[in-house]
Amino acid sequence: MVDLALRNLLHNKPRLVITVAGVAFAVTLVFMQVGIFLGILSNASVSIENTDADLWITPRNTPNVDFSRPFSGNYVDRIRSVPGVGRADNLIVFFMNMALPTGASESLVVYALEDFRRWNLPWQVPEGNVSDLRRGNYFMLDNSAVRRMGAFRVGEYREVNGTRLQIIGRTEDARSFTTTPLAFMDLRLAQRLVGDALAGQTTYILVKLAPGAEVEAVRREIRRRLPFNDVHTRGEWARLSRDYWVTNTGMGMSLRLTVFLGCLVGIVVVAQTLYTSTVEHLKEFGTVKAIGGSNGDIYRILVKQASIAAVVGFVLGLAPALLAAAPMAAAGLRLIISPVLIGIVAVGTVLLCIAASMVSFRKVARIDPALVFRT
Repeated sequence: MVDLALRNLLHNKPRLVITVAGVAFAVTLVFMQVGIFLGILSNASVSIENTDADLWITPRNTPNVDFSRPFSGNYVDRIRSVPGVGRADNLIVFFMNMALPTGASESLVVYALEDFRRWNLPWQVPEGNVSDLRRGNYFMLDNSAVRRMGAFRVGEYREVNGTRLQIIGRTEDARSFTTTPLAFMDLRLAQRLVGDALAGQTTYILVKLAPGAEVEAVRREIRRRLPFNDVHTRGEWARLSRDYWVTNTGMGMSLRLTVFLGCLVGIVVVAQTLYTSTVEHLKEFGTVKAIGGSNGDIYRILVKQASIAAVVGFVLGLAPALLAAAPMAAAGLRLIISPVLIGIVAVGTVLLCIAASMVSFRKVARIDPALVFRT
């Protein structure tokens, strides 16, 4: 059966190339679109997932981490007295404007804390010391700012919200969903730069549980003390931030449409080429039936043909997607192709190609075994 399946596939090599190319194109399209989608979406929650906080206290109905709203910074004292809370600090996340040497200005998403080290913020610091942020008019800027704001060096000065600040460090991999780079500065400096809008205010409270504390018990008590705020675990808050962009920007629909078109291309190409190949080899299939072969035997031949095309096409489609990751990262666009995604696409490719072989099977199932004896 394997020999007959290979023989039929290799009988017309140009057609085999077209079949494999169609599958490979569909696989590459799916990997690229889903990988870019996951890469962009990861920016929506990267700061949440890297922050060493078990609970995030947010204003009621805050849709995602970037769209923060101020509330009283004094609430943190109530939280620190909750049994099971190991530590709690105010976190400000706020958009500010930075003047560029060219005379233009760009937006920054500023993260402001009193003590960055205890919360693992920022999580990658190739140059500088976050402890120095508490010592004056200083801030750190992420390397992703280079693409939008031009090159910068540690020690240079930039004007943020009208105040001259010195860049004392670089961070890595800190950006928002909108690709706006993140900056980090002291909490009191951020409050001073914004003025009345943040005077005595915060936008989030980070909570680290004491060893042995039960998450739900602590959360219930926090909700009792702050009835007009939401309390999320890190995983919940990360998921909410990602879901906001999926449902409110049309990204989810765009992804589903692209994946559907990729699958459709693969199915049509495989179905068409396998059907043509089957029609050309009806006598061979008739011979199988004439010597006692069943429809099940016929379908196994077709399944093997489809599986071979699927495996070869998958490998050829995966390779360019993996090779594209590095140049896309250099261009500032993350492409995430995880082992789980590879496994899902591999299984999906084989199943869809096998499903496409059903078109050919319907033709072969009606073959009269006497066909082999006709001239």
